[in-house]
Amino acid sequence: MLTEEDLAAIVGRPLPGGEYTLQPYVDWLVHDAVEAGVPGEVAHPLFGFIAGLRGKGISLDDLFEICGATAADGPMFGEHETELHQPLRPGETYRVSGEFVSAERKQGKKTGIFDIVGFRLRLTDSAGTLAATTFNSFVFPRRSA
Repeated sequence: MLTEEDLAAIVGRPLPGGEYTLQPYVDWLVHDAVEAGVPGEVAHPLFGFIAGLRGKGISLDDLFEICGATAADGPMFGEHETELHQPLRPGETYRVSGEFVSAERKQGKKTGIFDIVGFRLRLTDSAGTLAATTFNSFVFPRRSA
């Protein structure tokens, strides 16, 4: 388990980042899966979340490792927030960048010790315009202090 000092040191650490191309057929599949009607020139808003997580430049296993955990430890998805600054477009390639923005240790009466780690991701379009910002957090149960 990370020490509280190691946990605090995660804040500000950048994610490698990368790119995500919003394929029109995947947009069609998302529209179909969530029964959102026929897709058009604007992609489904879920792509703020999808493109960010897919384009962050590391796997979830790598992200968990930075946080001192593995998938076998039982991390849980915490919070999510998406802010769309402009419509996302099928066919567009978005550049994804981000960093860890929060990390805190908590203790619950029934749950014991757990850490909550948050990261922010930004999607910019091919013109360099900010298209979406997301915040995600994971909750990491800890077995001992």
